[in-house]
Amino acid sequence: MIWNALAIAVREIRRNLTRAFLTVLGIIIGVAAVITMVTLGQATTHAVKEQISSLGSNLLMLRPGAGFGARAPSAGVPDFTELDALIISEQVAGVAAVAPTRNASLSTVYLNNARSTSITGSTPAYFQINKWKLADGRLFTAADLRTGAAVCVIGNTVRKELFGTENPVGAKIRIGRASCEVIGLLATKGQAGMGDQDDTIVVPLSTLQRRLVGRTSAHDINQISISAEDGADSTALIADITALLRQRRNLQANQDNNFNVFDTRQIADTLSSSTRMMTMLLAAVAGVSLLVGGIGIMNIMLVSVTERTREIGIRLALGATAQEVLLQFLVEAITLSCVGGLVGVLLALALCSGLSLLIQVPYAFNAQINAIAFLFSAAVGILFGFAPARRAARLDPIDALRHE
Repeated sequence: MIWNALAIAVREIRRNLTRAFLTVLGIIIGVAAVITMVTLGQATTHAVKEQISSLGSNLLMLRPGAGFGARAPSAGVPDFTELDALIISEQVAGVAAVAPTRNASLSTVYLNNARSTSITGSTPAYFQINKWKLADGRLFTAADLRTGAAVCVIGNTVRKELFGTENPVGAKIRIGRASCEVIGLLATKGQAGMGDQDDTIVVPLSTLQRRLVGRTSAHDINQISISAEDGADSTALIADITALLRQRRNLQANQDNNFNVFDTRQIADTLSSSTRMMTMLLAAVAGVSLLVGGIGIMNIMLVSVTERTREIGIRLALGATAQEVLLQFLVEAITLSCVGGLVGVLLALALCSGLSLLIQVPYAFNAQINAIAFLFSAAVGILFGFAPARRAARLDPIDALRHE
């Protein structure tokens, strides 16, 4: 009986293809929108986590000032010292590595190519903490740091701008007023919330202090990068670091911190949570079109019942039961919604593939959300197809045969 009802449903759909397409258009759009929103939302959440993770491993960043915006020179907030970094590594439990960092923007020149580049002076631990990997050459060592060697490691953007396709390792570039040998090329990291991570040159901290910008004060460290041990409680770690720095910076109980702690794990969790909430909101909005599509199916099925009243009367007169008539129209409504759901899934696959390339997020097929969206479209067919089917089943055979 079900197969017979399905054959009749397919016949009726083929008889009015244009009307059938317009009927399921709402279902197609709804299913495609829900799948696309959820899939791209999950991909965006994953991309956010990857970008934050690329900044460093369990990374905490200490910076002077009350926030992350640019500080006015008149603020009078002192930078850190190298001793601050050393004491943090020695006295705070749960710290895996510490790298004092000083940043400067200097002109860089190689042959006829010149540009302004962000120069970072730090220690060898900087590469470990910030998850930098080598593409070629080597990183500078503790010996280079101790002697203030005129060496540097460059990012891929600097390599493209200064060297083009040429291998930079072994070449000498002019940074500010000093000449430095390029000993290593960093692997590409790409864009992050702080800009192009590959547009950087890293030199030993002592080299930056002695050769490039000079040193007029012990307070010349404008950032301290800290890698927490795996499993360490970041909240407790931040509290310990804060207490230690307040003591070293002679802050009284009634004074606010004149430094801040940036925890990448907390930021990643917050951004991921916000992205998930937005994804669910957009999916809910997109899901409304599924309901609109269901209403469209119900309206068309009611019209179909009216058009086929005489046919229904003949079937009832020939011995068909009300249950068979109900099943016939219900199967037709479910078939329409399932076809719309299938087309919607296929459309969503194409949209996700195209949009993921456009917004540059990784696309991963999610079988669960595709199955849920398809099953929901079938449920819409049952929900909105039942009323027209019930109306057809309740027709009086004599009145139906008299219908013109």
